[in-house]
Amino acid sequence: MCRVLEVSVSGYYAWRKRPSSQREEANQQLVQQIKAIHAQSRQTYGSPRVCAELRASGQTYNRKRVARLMRLYHVQPKRHRQYKTTTQSKHAYPVAANELNRDFHAAAPNRKWVADITYVPTREGWLYLAVIMDLFSRKIVGWAMDSRITTELTCAALQMALATRQPGANLLHHSDRGSQYASHDYQVLLHGAGIRSSMSRSGDCYDNAAMESFFGTLKTELLAEGTHETRQQAKTAIFAYIETFYNRQRRHSSLNYLTPEEFERRYQVAS
Repeated sequence: MCRVLEVSVSGYYAWRKRPSSQREEANQQLVQQIKAIHAQSRQTYGSPRVCAELRASGQTYNRKRVARLMRLYHVQPKRHRQYKTTTQSKHAYPVAANELNRDFHAAAPNRKWVADITYVPTREGWLYLAVIMDLFSRKIVGWAMDSRITTELTCAALQMALATRQPGANLLHHSDRGSQYASHDYQVLLHGAGIRSSMSRSGDCYDNAAMESFFGTLKTELLAEGTHETRQQAKTAIFAYIETFYNRQRRHSSLNYLTPEEFERRYQVAS
């Protein structure tokens, strides 16, 4: 090795005995913290969220330094997976106008909710997941799971959101124009709670981009270690992901790297 690199043997052993510099030791300590944060995030955090987590613990590091060390030690976030559409838009139900119109900002909680359905593969077959998100904090406020994609599935997610949030007037609910959301039963629940309905344009996934992003993140992290054996295993994993990790631990760039819970808590204190 010394011949190939054209260095002396004595010089090599002198380098081996030389103590690490303070900068090198500090970098090694930082790398260990980065790896711990990355693992706690289910291997999803890039350098901005890692820096936010470090700041939350009272440590301030240059983002370029953190990014360089992450590249050097191959600590990288997982990539999002693609998933198939679950929309069933060929029906005779009335379709609401696109009142949301891609305005994903909300000034307060319970002003704008978005809803959608996705699937999770298991070795028993598909598990369908219906979710409702509050756009103010990106918090998941309602969800339900079943082996079939039905109106009962979406109604269960909405009933959970209504029970936990108890929204007042001026709430806009946005979804795709699938039969599960346009159905009489679902619309009765919305109207009974005084909620206005908004629906995406036909075949335009960007009209519900916030939910598309959430599902991409969820499936990337949920399926990272392979397909679940049973639907019950998938249900348990999804419950833990939403209630333990996503709502309470995962930092969002759109929330100035706060978690949904912390973002809403700060709003309540300020109000």
